[in-house]
Amino acid sequence: MAIDPTDPRSPSRQIADELREEITSGRLAPGDALPSEKMLVGRFGTAPATARQAVRLLKEEGLVVAERGKGVYVKRQPPTIRLGSHRFSRQTRAEGKSAFEAEIERQGLKWGQEVLELADVAAPEWVAEWLGVDAGATVFVRRRRNWVGDTPTQLADSYYRLDTVEDTAIRTPDTGPGGSYARLEEKGLTLERFREEIRIRMPTPAEVQGLRLTPGTPVAELRRIAFGASGPLEVLESVVSGDSHVFCYEFAAPE
Repeated sequence: MAIDPTDPRSPSRQIADELREEITSGRLAPGDALPSEKMLVGRFGTAPATARQAVRLLKEEGLVVAERGKGVYVKRQPPTIRLGSHRFSRQTRAEGKSAFEAEIERQGLKWGQEVLELADVAAPEWVAEWLGVDAGATVFVRRRRNWVGDTPTQLADSYYRLDTVEDTAIRTPDTGPGGSYARLEEKGLTLERFREEIRIRMPTPAEVQGLRLTPGTPVAELRRIAFGASGPLEVLESVVSGDSHVFCYEFAAPE
């Protein structure tokens, strides 16, 4: 393919579009090496700088990754993780599994979690609003990082009123069978409904590091409110890699 001077796309965009089509069609498979800069120059009859810009565009889209001293390769896609509303069922907790653990195991994947922080902290304004406390009031937070295999896939912060988690294992590293929701219900705080809000955005530098994201990978920010009879019991904010998660919901048609 030669660069078309009548095409409104820039030469680098024409090259990037051609290579992208090869990737999406499977002619360049995950793990395959992208043609070298020299090969692209010869193939498209363009300057090296133009070829480099085309590859840079694909990196920004998260389609290819550079390996220092080796070359540029089509990105290997992580396993797709489906998160459905059924993971919050009481049956899941009765089986001794947390919501995330049950969902991952259902898909035949290996799950792991590390606790990053357990602390009394000042409530962010949006958390305070949901929990019914003053902004800056002291609340308890559990910060975790979830893994699938050897890949970090989720950063999750759960906030609670202090009286909600008093004398529970939620304040300890191991919440026990069924996770935090099981401990809440053991205390007589029955979960009645959940509200989730999802926003797609680009990650912060800390999220790039924590989730080991490649350039161009967006994240999904999920905020979930777990309600009991008297109001919100938990306010959660989680961030997941946008190239590996699918959110699945089933609900009755409204009257």
